[in-house]
Amino acid sequence: MIQLGKTLISEDLLEKEFVCNIQQCKGACCVEGEAGAPLEEAELAEIDKHFDAIKPYLNAKALAEIEKQGLYVKGWDGEWETPIIDGKECVYTLFDAQGKASCGIEKAYLDGKINWKKPISCHLYPVRVQHYSEFSAVNYHQWQICDTACSLGEELKVPVYQFVKEALIRKFGKAWFTSLEKVAKEKQN
Repeated sequence: MIQLGKTLISEDLLEKEFVCNIQQCKGACCVEGEAGAPLEEAELAEIDKHFDAIKPYLNAKALAEIEKQGLYVKGWDGEWETPIIDGKECVYTLFDAQGKASCGIEKAYLDGKINWKKPISCHLYPVRVQHYSEFSAVNYHQWQICDTACSLGEELKVPVYQFVKEALIRKFGKAWFTSLEKVAKEKQN
């Protein structure tokens, strides 16, 4: 483990390689799993604030599920998350003609309709952050649905922390990321 301020970082972020291979996995992380995307408390207000701009991107089934469950729900662990449809995809998931999943929130952002990209847990993936009273644990989440992303990362020689650079800076700040890069370079030498 590496300690930077009040974060404990798994060395897997520096040692494992990863580049999303959406053409192969078709966005399975938006569909697979037993729960929706984790949401931070502040993100609930972002969803409330931007939902009218996000709504046109969602399909009828998603809107019906939101009507039933709400814009966000408490998970079995008591934490906030996005609702899911029939135990599968996140309600904010879009599908293209080839069945590839993407995020309706991010689409609204990319189209300039909102100024919030998407939940930080989605932006950070495959990195997961667990908050504790004294520190935050920053870990690499290895999931078999991302095997092609691991293979592509190895081929391109992109460490996990570099793949999620923008999201790590969004979450922890530029100075934190610069410190992480310094640690990574020291470990390489």
